[in-house]
Amino acid sequence: LTESFESVAHLTPMLSLDNSYNADDLNDFDEQIKKLALLDADTDVEYVVEPKFDGGSIALVYENDHLVRAATRGNGVMGEEITANARVMRTIPLKAAFSKYGIQKAELRGEVLIRKDNFQKINDERQQEGLELFANPRNTAAGGLRMKDPKEASKRGLEAFVYTLGFAEDAEGKNVLDTFSTHEKSMRLLGDLGFMVPGEAHKVCKNIGEVIDFCQSWEEKRESYAYEIDGMVIKVNDRQIQDRAGYTSHHPRWAIAFKFKAKQATTKLLQVEYQVGKVGSITPVAKVEPVALAGVTISSISLHNEDFIREKDLRLGDTVLVERAGDVIPYIVKSMADLRDGSEEEIVFPTHCPVCHTELVKPEGEAAWRCVNYDCEAQIKQRLIHHVSKDAMDIDGLGRSIIERFFELGWITGLADIYRLDYDKIKTLEGFGDKSADNLKASIEKAKHQPIHRLLYSLSIHHLGKKVSQLLAAEINHVMDLKDWTLEQFTDIKDVGPTVADNVMAFFHNENNIHLLQEMEALGVNMTQTEEDRPKALNTEGPLFGKTILFTGTLMKMGRKEAQEKAAAAGAKNLSGVSSNLDILVAGEKAGSKLKKAQALGTVTVYSEDEFLEIISAS
Repeated sequence: LTESFESVAHLTPMLSLDNSYNADDLNDFDEQIKKLALLDADTDVEYVVEPKFDGGSIALVYENDHLVRAATRGNGVMGEEITANARVMRTIPLKAAFSKYGIQKAELRGEVLIRKDNFQKINDERQQEGLELFANPRNTAAGGLRMKDPKEASKRGLEAFVYTLGFAEDAEGKNVLDTFSTHEKSMRLLGDLGFMVPGEAHKVCKNIGEVIDFCQSWEEKRESYAYEIDGMVIKVNDRQIQDRAGYTSHHPRWAIAFKFKAKQATTKLLQVEYQVGKVGSITPVAKVEPVALAGVTISSISLHNEDFIREKDLRLGDTVLVERAGDVIPYIVKSMADLRDGSEEEIVFPTHCPVCHTELVKPEGEAAWRCVNYDCEAQIKQRLIHHVSKDAMDIDGLGRSIIERFFELGWITGLADIYRLDYDKIKTLEGFGDKSADNLKASIEKAKHQPIHRLLYSLSIHHLGKKVSQLLAAEINHVMDLKDWTLEQFTDIKDVGPTVADNVMAFFHNENNIHLLQEMEALGVNMTQTEEDRPKALNTEGPLFGKTILFTGTLMKMGRKEAQEKAAAAGAKNLSGVSSNLDILVAGEKAGSKLKKAQALGTVTVYSEDEFLEIISAS
């Protein structure tokens, strides 16, 4: 994958969809459409129902009958250009006769997918080659869209379904979408032009009752469909009614998604293994009989902690009901106690670490049992893996498997070893060569210059997350300054509590840790505050100077981080929660409890996203 794709603006925003989950929700949607369109309550509204494909969204632009651009959805306004990859998908025509219908420029929206049988074939081939298997068709398709080499992308067997004509104008620049009186007519046109459009899983329904029946029928037979779908999409067919219903900044009011229930299956709980985390937390993992669920084969499921096991009354040999929450994370819903035959066994949680055999402890107020042996081999490996991860030192090419391989060879047994690897030795390893070793060296050399907030986060100090690491880095000139800090110095910083303060102090009062940091610094790892670590100076002349601000809900024109940066540039201070100290709340779509709390205070000014942008543009 690459991050070098060019950002491009969609001709019209690619909005999201509101969700429904049952027949009552769909009936409410139908009533709302009639109110918005000023229709009588007993009027039947015609709808088109299509599959809600579970893949990667795409926008295709055609000019003078030729494909000129393809882009990912991105944030809905801006996407990443992936034209080269789109050109190798056999279901995307490179040329389509739009001009025959008076269309000079068009933008289509669709979904890129992999057939279930193709996905299985790809994974079978990867298994034969000893490669890591792909998790599911959705991630494989979305990843294929953003591959740097179109030839590699073509090997994914990507296909594109088109589900709407979002923009159409003639040679004079006039909007010609209105020449299609219904959504269905525009879809028939796209099918005639050679695009792949929904077939059997698509229906024009005369009223909401037919919609409900069709959605429910497909929920029952979704497994037999050739592609992964996680629901159905319901659209008003008549374009005039669509226009009357209108849009929010988040979604069209004339369309809604019907979400299928989480997929479930039963399997047998065979055994429980125990994993040791980077700070010694013991996580029980259920090993179950492999079961196919939502496009993947499930054989391992996290049981979180001992309390979860007891609350669910899980036993070895139990038949358990499993679902994939959001069709992503496997989760045990319950044990099927009525199917027990007496052979089931209680799950006995270990009293000692499964790796180093140190007696486990359960700190007050925590759910997890912990191994407190800092030198536990499992913890060392996990700390190494965390240290090189993307949010920490971000060392590309030094993933879990390589860390474990180098650990077994004795080349990396502590963090400092990462920065003194013998690259000549690495070049002799199977699977490595001059180029890969040189790339690894370059990545490690680059990591030496990371800002110190990343270094602090990479040290696996219990409860020290990314945000507090940034707060601490903003207050120090050198990492070693922290060894002289008092508890009050830590807790004087907003959002730094006594627990994390105690843990950081304990780390810096340990001579072994001080020696480690000194060793890393001697090897060239940066320990001093960088420009990125420094707190951003407030704009004293900005329109929001002296104000505190918080963003909540879904922002449609920018990401949360970008919004916070704009607020800071305008002189405001970003807060993390609603309190009496808050001056301004910017509420996006689906703003929830924070908006209600702010309104209850009566002292907070609430702005929409557009109002916020208008205020800061005044500067």
